[in-house]
Amino acid sequence: MLKNFKEFISTNELFCKSDKILVAVSGGIDSIVLCHLLGKEGFDFGIAHCNFNLRGKESDGDEKFVKNLAKQLNVPFYVKKFDTQAYSEKHGISIQMAARDLRYSWFEEIRIKNHYDYIATAHHQNDEIETFFINLIRGTGIAGLHGIKAKTGNIVRPLMFAGRNQIDNFASKNKIEYREDSSNASLKYLRNKIRHQLIPLLKEMNPDIENSITNDIKKISQIENVFQSLVEEKKAGIVKHEREIAFIDIEKIYDLQHKELFLFEYLKPYNFSGEIIKKISDSLKSLSGKQFFSSTHRLVKDRTQLIISPLNDTNKETIFLIKKNCLEIKTPLHLKFKTFNISNPINSQMGLKSLCRDHLNYPDLKVGAIQNSCEQRALAQNIKKSNNICDDLFDNSEILKKKNIACIDNDKLIFPLKLRKWKAGDYFYPYGMKGKKKISDFFTDQKLSLLDKENTWLLCNDNDIIWVVGYRLDNRYRITNKTQRVLIAESIKK
Repeated sequence: MLKNFKEFISTNELFCKSDKILVAVSGGIDSIVLCHLLGKEGFDFGIAHCNFNLRGKESDGDEKFVKNLAKQLNVPFYVKKFDTQAYSEKHGISIQMAARDLRYSWFEEIRIKNHYDYIATAHHQNDEIETFFINLIRGTGIAGLHGIKAKTGNIVRPLMFAGRNQIDNFASKNKIEYREDSSNASLKYLRNKIRHQLIPLLKEMNPDIENSITNDIKKISQIENVFQSLVEEKKAGIVKHEREIAFIDIEKIYDLQHKELFLFEYLKPYNFSGEIIKKISDSLKSLSGKQFFSSTHRLVKDRTQLIISPLNDTNKETIFLIKKNCLEIKTPLHLKFKTFNISNPINSQMGLKSLCRDHLNYPDLKVGAIQNSCEQRALAQNIKKSNNICDDLFDNSEILKKKNIACIDNDKLIFPLKLRKWKAGDYFYPYGMKGKKKISDFFTDQKLSLLDKENTWLLCNDNDIIWVVGYRLDNRYRITNKTQRVLIAESIKK
């Protein structure tokens, strides 16, 4: 076995003698044998043990045993106790998944802090076979059937060449002591049912079933490589990303010959089950607005695309305050603010000139420095002979084209202003329209997707909505001939 061990490490380029290896050791036969093999070959390694506090004195006994092994082998020893049950409940995951998350996160911390090159685990061929059946039962697709790789990033699995019988024989021959985990015999875990019930049953039909499955796993892995190349090739024109949000083109995915298969691959990273993906596939030609959920993401079926976004706490209302004289905010969105005093001709002219040049693209406004009453009269003529600067400028439809800018009557504002998401019952008086309108109806008129609605912010003056950011100003806060100060709010798109 020692010879096969060396050859496997070399052939798969797992690590070399100059590398430092951190070995994950539970105290069971597999990880203990791995330590002895590494020791016999003179590798530089340390031992890390997790006490998950799940089996009382038995867990403490495992910790003591592994600590003594590290002392016996004269290697560094690291140990940490975890409240696995609390972590499981907090994150809504199984005990097994909680233990996995905790140990790998901690192993990586140790690896970085103590300058280890790799983390070694004691997975072997029987683990691969059991994982194959677990994924087959759960319906993970072809990616779940390719087996356990010998090397994944900084994680190496030097025992993947060996089966359970080889490991047992090596331990017996070398009189290696190890700990028995009583939970390994419990049939309440799927892996144990496969190990103790399914595999023995299959062996009755084919005594060489383990080798047969191992060979099939290798073939499936090769097939998957070919398939994934095709998936990635098609993906470029179908899936787009904007920060945390993914968009899948419905028409392009629908035209694929095996659309459900491709859809499965594209949605798998977002934890959607095979059953849910089948429903999503069936809904591609249905009305927009349908929602589908995984444990981490939500998918919304829009008119032309599927929109996938992370799940957020939608029940919690978040309000951001904007203080007086604030010039810019970058959270939760990027807004810039400018204030102009238009209570006298000079400030009015200079302020509006800057406003038109920088924001409104209003070419008809040609103004210079005001020095006397003649120039003041010329200014009035240049602005379409209007007697009022504000009426002329802000009644012009040009302002409505700049949806990312709101010109607000600053005199009506009570600071701090509030920035929040919309809620049922919200209404405002849309600029350019008569009367009030519910925000929900306004969104419908604008043909916003569900995701767009949820990502739209409202700028508020106490309980009044001033501006549906990026869409429409409230008519009550428009500039009038009585306005003395103007607040310009500009939404900066990323």
